[in-house]
Amino acid sequence: MADLLEMVGIDKSFSTVPVLTGANFSLRRGEVHALMGGNGAGKSTLMKILTGVYHRDGGTIRLEGQDMAMADPRETEELGVAMIFQEFSLIPTLTVAQNMALGHEKRRGIFIRDGAAEAQARRLLHDLGVDIDPRETVENLSVGACQMVEIAKALSKNARILVMDEPTSALSESEADHLFALVRRLKADGISIIYISHRMAEIFEICDRITVMRDGRDVLTDTTDRVSMEGLIEAMLGPGTEARMHWHKRVIPAAPPVLEVEGLSLEGKLSDIGFSIRPGEIVGLAGLTASGRTEIAETIFGLRRASSGTVRVAGRPIHTTRDAIDAGVALVPENRRTQGLVLEHSLKENLILPNLAAFTRRLLVGDRAAGRAAERHIARLKIRTDGPDKIVTLLSGGNQQKIVVAKWLERSPKVLILDEPTIGVDIGAKSDLVEIVREIADAGTAVLVISSEFEELLAMSDRVLVLHDGRLIHEMNREDIASEEVLHHAIQG
Repeated sequence: MADLLEMVGIDKSFSTVPVLTGANFSLRRGEVHALMGGNGAGKSTLMKILTGVYHRDGGTIRLEGQDMAMADPRETEELGVAMIFQEFSLIPTLTVAQNMALGHEKRRGIFIRDGAAEAQARRLLHDLGVDIDPRETVENLSVGACQMVEIAKALSKNARILVMDEPTSALSESEADHLFALVRRLKADGISIIYISHRMAEIFEICDRITVMRDGRDVLTDTTDRVSMEGLIEAMLGPGTEARMHWHKRVIPAAPPVLEVEGLSLEGKLSDIGFSIRPGEIVGLAGLTASGRTEIAETIFGLRRASSGTVRVAGRPIHTTRDAIDAGVALVPENRRTQGLVLEHSLKENLILPNLAAFTRRLLVGDRAAGRAAERHIARLKIRTDGPDKIVTLLSGGNQQKIVVAKWLERSPKVLILDEPTIGVDIGAKSDLVEIVREIADAGTAVLVISSEFEELLAMSDRVLVLHDGRLIHEMNREDIASEEVLHHAIQG
């Protein structure tokens, strides 16, 4: 089959630092092609060159055999190439139809014809099998619905190549299934998709071919059925590198529980939840997206007020977030960008925010002490950054997540709660985080890990609690869980 798109020998440098060196990528008509690699591998740069955001320093791009000139984003869009970013480009206060028509509005004189835009949006959404009212304001839509609108918006501009960047990172399981169904439908209609994701299970489910990048060049391209999980990890991390995602039995010190939860209920969300965690123990919490996992974390941390039941840390009752923090509880939230970080501030500033008292003398923050603390955590957690003054929004997802962990480690917590700690991070950063959690537990911290990634739960946990419809239905020792399939069946209730 002839390639629809060919990128051959692509070079790109920034300030004399090479980012891409002879990178190659191809795409066939009606193909879903995964583009994978660790942070800094060059994936984003390659796609920004394809979509006209960056100009290449060398190499050739051919679309249907014709050379693509150094096109800007508008020209690339006209050629039928569109990228759907993790951060949606939709305007929340406009309707679905207005967002889809933005920049291409139909007019009568100086007036925009909203009726024509609604009719076109309704027709396209219907053709895609998407049940969304084009008159609905975007701010009222779920994340999954916004994803569908982004896809419809791209197709309304006659896109024949879609670049999807981490499309399921914020979706529920049912929303992800709906997205996969739509991807298969687009593929059948001849649309070609470049699929960027760190979630390996969905890569094997949805993609026809895989290309892996490392250090600015392509190191593997093959059909999905010819690539093993082990081979994929080795290609991403380098030969001889272990992913460290394997469980090994840990010795938990005999000690009274540091976290005790008894009869915890939250109206409409949780019912009679009870468990405990000892110092040095890692307990995994598994369940479907709407099972109540995050509600347990937020109630323990005092963000939600329980309708009944108790939470105690080292015998101390917890009612509010202030109680939780003072007792030594730390929460790494599910959404690091909106709940865990101030993105426009530096790494150092984010680190000291929950620890201001420790760095403040006579109303002044000790900048030198804060810098030393930041450098210590950068080294300990292997944070890839130019230094402690780096603005957080410029760092990769994996490094951002490590900063959220670091700011709580500065407090030496008794209890650490991690809600989806590796969402949207690559396998290298994921294995780093697994190792970090083990080290934190080995130092005596009680750890509660909430995750939709079975591999991650099984790699870390000493015990796994299974939640279904707001109730704990199973407690399983890790050595009794032979495979991810066992855990999957337990979760189904």
